[in-house]
Amino acid sequence: MAEASLYERLGGYEGIVAFTNDLLPRMQADPQLGRFWKNRGEDGMAREHQLLIDYLCASAGGSMYYTGRNMKLTHKGMKISEGDWSIFLEHAGATMKALHVPKQECDDVAAFVTSLKPDIVEA
Repeated sequence: MAEASLYERLGGYEGIVAFTNDLLPRMQADPQLGRFWKNRGEDGMAREHQLLIDYLCASAGGSMYYTGRNMKLTHKGMKISEGDWSIFLEHAGATMKALHVPKQECDDVAAFVTSLKPDIVEA
């Protein structure tokens, strides 16, 4: 029998939604990262949230189709620094801990996220 996809091991769509529902408010409330959401309208933030869900679902092996831009284009010009990246990782770790994500899945998510760093961090 084939090993379950990361998408399935994270709880499918509902698990990924729970992850984003916990992570995004943490980042938006953060004194340093919050600047990325200042002056954003509710509709834009809701669209961004759904695109993040779609991206994570598709990247983890789910059947969602991601229609957004690639990570490099999405984050170009945002001046995301190494410090921003470190804070993001802390929030992602806190979210996984709060949701009781098992170690293997945490490690798999961390490996995936780390692979995106060159496309996101530019400053």
